Amino acid sequence: MAETGRLIAPATQPLVRPVTLVRVAIVVGILATWEAVAASGLLFRDVVPSLAVIGRAIVELLADPATYFNLGVTAGEIGLAMLIGGLAGLGVGILLGGNRLLSRAFESYLYYLGPTPKIIFFPIMIMWFGVGPGSKIAMGVLSCFFPVALSAAAGMRTIDNVLIRVGRSFRAGTWQMITKIYLPAMRLPVINGVRLGLGVAIIGTLLAETKLSNKGIGFLIINAYSTFNMPRMYALLILLFVLSIGVNALVGRLGGAGTIKR
Repeated sequence: MAETGRLIAPATQPLVRPVTLVRVAIVVGILATWEAVAASGLLFRDVVPSLAVIGRAIVELLADPATYFNLGVTAGEIGLAMLIGGLAGLGVGILLGGNRLLSRAFESYLYYLGPTPKIIFFPIMIMWFGVGPGSKIAMGVLSCFFPVALSAAAGMRTIDNVLIRVGRSFRAGTWQMITKIYLPAMRLPVINGVRLGLGVAIIGTLLAETKLSNKGIGFLIINAYSTFNMPRMYALLILLFVLSIGVNALVGRLGGAGTIKR
């Protein structure tokens, strides 16, 4: 086994450097193109501000205490949406994945409704939950439910029947089967569903904040756009982009923890 590891390592090790160089080249190319467009004057003034102007806007944004308050509001809404929608999607996915009749009867509806733009339901969310945080959380719940449910249902079907028979032979209850057999066996599909759900939950919540809100990152973005403060708008988008990447990477790392590395 050790000899196999020594044989594989030289083949995979050199790939790290070229991949890193390509990634760096892409980032540098994007930044250089942006700066060239900003300096060319082809677009209306301040539509594409220079990187230096955006950098100053980022510094001002990070120095403003209001940024962290609004960031906390949005993070709280997304967190509650992921908790409610994720648990609901996980429960429905396990139910559909473990019952062929229910899967044939209802899973097609999830596939049809999943790609539907959830923002069209926002007026209904406002009528049901009001103009406060409730409607934004509801939009996040509605957005993240479908990816988690479909991933959990697919994950249930990948569980080895031997594991299920072992659990039943020990007379494990429903909760024990879920916690001891189902969830560990389908951890990776569920984590992938959570990552997808997180992305669409962020989109749904922010869209709701841009439509009707007086706080949150979405409100700050649409306010900067309305006042034509483009550097601040881009700074907010970059901040949101970086934080989203960080959270997504964290979820992915949690999903990869404990996996066997070949």
